[in-house]
Amino acid sequence: LLQDAHNSSVLNNDVLGAFLPSGHVAGLSRPVTIQFWHDRVLDTSNATCVFWQPGAGAGSTGSWSGAGCNTTHREGTVICHCDHLTYFAVLLLPAGTLSPAQLASLTHISTIGCSLSAAATLCTLLLCCFSSTPCPPPSCRQRLRDNTTRIHMHLLAALLLLNCSFLLSTPLATGAEGLCQVTAALLHASLLCALAWMAAEAFHLLLLLVKVYNIYIQHYLLKLCLFAWGLPTLAVVAAFVFKGDTYGYHTISTSEGYRNATIVLSARCWLTSPPAHYTTLCYAGLILLFNMLVLGRVAMILRRIQRQKGQARKDWATVLGLTCLLGTTWGLAFFRFGIFLIPQVYLFTILNSLQGLFICLWYATVHRRSKQGSVSNTSR
Repeated sequence: LLQDAHNSSVLNNDVLGAFLPSGHVAGLSRPVTIQFWHDRVLDTSNATCVFWQPGAGAGSTGSWSGAGCNTTHREGTVICHCDHLTYFAVLLLPAGTLSPAQLASLTHISTIGCSLSAAATLCTLLLCCFSSTPCPPPSCRQRLRDNTTRIHMHLLAALLLLNCSFLLSTPLATGAEGLCQVTAALLHASLLCALAWMAAEAFHLLLLLVKVYNIYIQHYLLKLCLFAWGLPTLAVVAAFVFKGDTYGYHTISTSEGYRNATIVLSARCWLTSPPAHYTTLCYAGLILLFNMLVLGRVAMILRRIQRQKGQARKDWATVLGLTCLLGTTWGLAFFRFGIFLIPQVYLFTILNSLQGLFICLWYATVHRRSKQGSVSNTSR
């Protein structure tokens, strides 16, 4: 009977009620003590004392709340100290639930990182526009090298769109539902496009460094655009039109979220459909697997040129930049388990929110080296 809208689980399905005939009792100076016995491994991160709070209306469901209750853990026992009488239970929290303080810090980190990346990608796009060559060279391999800057620009545009839509997803979560759904669809499309352009970067790198023979692909850049811009956009538009409830308000659970049902930091516009979420994970996993295989192949090629140690050091520095271009740090999303959960979440947030800034620094370094090389060749 006491089941909230989130289908929360309570310890051993035990709910204890304590009442007095005189009526409602609250604000006790000496809290009542309730003990719940168990044979599990529980602590403050996965179990806490709560009481049942009935719904406001006749048709509304109630919810579990922890206001006025303190939790103490001992071996095999959870002790609840509450300042009122009602129905009590021990709420079991999902594994890997973040605390409100952790969620707030991650939100600040991602906001700052995405803001820096958005500014950096915009600056790098302008740098690419002013430094790009107007006419492609005649040979096949030089054509591929000329397309490199254009592919970089498309990736930067996708990352700029991703960062901006991510920054908008939180403030618009408090607005109209339709606007939130459009924002969530835009965020999803920009993420899919950014991942697709990372795959395009890997494929282009494969043609440049791995393939021995010159390869000419007719309408090469147009085909990459259809793959990296067209297919993700088509998929998101189809999901939005035929199943609009795929997007909407997404709430991030916290270990103390039951204390306050209106935590602004935990709400954003994102996917609300589990199948769409798992499909996106599979899509990202396949792209990251391909990118890591290409990066591994490039590393094997660099090992063959260890005789030129100075050049090898430069190439290994290039690999670090390619790691940002290929987005291999996004693979940290698949290591959310056990003791790695909290460090992984922070590392994932820091590295990927700053991806645009890292690419900007890498591109500026490469651009400066190419300018120095062209100046030295001219002086000769």
